[in-house]
This record gives sequence, C-alpha cells and structure tokens, in this order.
Amino acid sequence: MPSEIRPDTTIVDWHRRYGDAFGRLNREWLEKYFRVEAVDEPVLNDPDRHILSPGGAILYAVQEGEAVGTVALKYQSDGIYELTKMAVTRACQGQGLGRQLLRAAIARFREIAGSRLYLESSSRLGPALALYESAGFVHESRPEPSDYQRADVYMVYRESPASGAE
Repeated sequence: MPSEIRPDTTIVDWHRRYGDAFGRLNREWLEKYFRVEAVDEPVLNDPDRHILSPGGAILYAVQEGEAVGTVALKYQSDGIYELTKMAVTRACQGQGLGRQLLRAAIARFREIAGSRLYLESSSRLGPALALYESAGFVHESRPEPSDYQRADVYMVYRESPASGAE
C-alpha cells in the first residue's frame, strides 16, 4: 500500500496549462530505467498530434496546480487502445498516484467504449507489473513485434470483479 495518499491530488485531462509535463515526466522515468527511444520522441514532443488528435486521451495527476504524474490512452484502431506513457515524478512516488492514474485511465477506456486495452512493459519493472495485474491486466503473447526495444511484457485488460480497478 502507498505510504502516503495525498487527498489534494486530482486527476484531470490534458491541458496546455501543464506545458511540457507529459514529455518531462516520461523522460524522467525513461532515463532512470532505460533510455528514450526513437519511437518515443514524436509522442513526447507532440502528444497533441500523436495521442489526442487520433482519438486518445492524456490524464494528469495534479497537486498544487502542478502535473506530477501522467498516463495516456493511445488510439490504435477500432476500439483498440494502448495504455502508455504512465509516469509519476520521483518526489511523488509512493503516494498511490500510479494506481489513481491507472484507475482513471481504465474508467476513461470504459467511457469511450473501447473494446481492447493493452500495454507493453518491461520485466525489470516489477512494482509496475504488480500494479497492472491488480487492476485486471493479464499477460498474453504479443500479437506482433514491439516497437519498443525495452518491452518484453505484453498485457491485456480483462475486467473482472476481483480486479483492483474499481
């Protein structure tokens, strides 16, 4: 369980007022654990074009007016979305923000009546994988090669009453 949950955290939709928070937050975690890959650059540099315009969504965890976490639903095709670019700044880790962002992303997926939600991750990120599993994601074989060099895990959301997504 999180060591501290801040009641002043709100989850909001992407807005220009948060500036480059989407790119900044994701670069922070990517550079800590891996590296920013060529496939990441367009999305991090222009999330409006690569996430929002095609029909996806970006959510932020906000504390005291500052975006301290983010997650995206990237539209792939007819009802299929990738849960991607989930990051929480180091100073705010351990507050349950990842779980709040994940719940909000799943709720948004339901609102838009998506049919399939998947994610790609790395076996090096044990706590993240445990979080995804607790929310109803299950490991599956990858249907096609990944665009990410760091990704060796493929998971699909399977809603169930036992999942921690509610």
